[in-house]
Amino acid sequence: MLDLNELEQLIAFADTGTLSKVAEDFHISTPSVTRSMKNVEEAFGVPLFHRTKNRIELNETGSMAVEYARKVLDEAEHAVRRVREYDARRKTITVKSCAPAPLWKLLMQLNGRYPEMTVSSGIGQNEEVLEALKRQECDFAILPFMIQDEHFVIKEYMKEKLFVCVPKNHELARYKELSFQIINGFNFLLRSELGFWDTICRKKMPASKFLVQTDEFTMNELIKSSSLPCFVTDAVMSQGAIDTEKRVAIPMTDSEVNVTFYLAVRRKKACASVCHKEYTSFFDC
Repeated sequence: MLDLNELEQLIAFADTGTLSKVAEDFHISTPSVTRSMKNVEEAFGVPLFHRTKNRIELNETGSMAVEYARKVLDEAEHAVRRVREYDARRKTITVKSCAPAPLWKLLMQLNGRYPEMTVSSGIGQNEEVLEALKRQECDFAILPFMIQDEHFVIKEYMKEKLFVCVPKNHELARYKELSFQIINGFNFLLRSELGFWDTICRKKMPASKFLVQTDEFTMNELIKSSSLPCFVTDAVMSQGAIDTEKRVAIPMTDSEVNVTFYLAVRRKKACASVCHKEYTSFFDC
């Protein structure tokens, strides 16, 4: 039988040309490398080397053996990687969401219900999330619309409303309600990784500029010290994230920002993946 470690030594010999260099690289003795070369030759069952009193070199058959050895090692590495990935997928719940707030809620529920599993998550645009669900690249998907597809179990998950958050002395603070038409042209603080919220705001506010922040701490400090307005949702406000002594949250009236999120999971019987996990029971909780 071919030994992978000995095949690695054969390849190293082909690359370096000397047994002593192979021994040095593998931290073994030169006689050990010599034995490995003999073992490889016996495993193939044909001569692989030209041997003289003080020298050994590959013959033509040996050169071919090296090429196949490279392929064998590549396949072995690929096999190990795929098996490990398969095992990781079996122990991982993957979630894709179009927005942060419903993702936070779902992660808490999944971690509580499946403590033995690793939960991997990401935020993307609606199209990206839906495509990930259809391609079986995620176990759960959160979208701001209902999917009419018998392959998925879908339920209404949560609602969220968008507000504009401004300092109390800001000119927008005099409004009881706001719309994109009114705020278009004002510059805003904006968090990164907002999913479809980011798309809506940029689409509806072409005359505005956005100071995008990737760090939550920096964003919070700017909200405290800056006069720039920002967006906030009722889900975020429920966590006490806004200083109500300095800022006021004004509701938006546009229909696009009063959102119902839906949670979707693929039905097990419709899934061809051998490592698919059955999570439809989660919808009963």
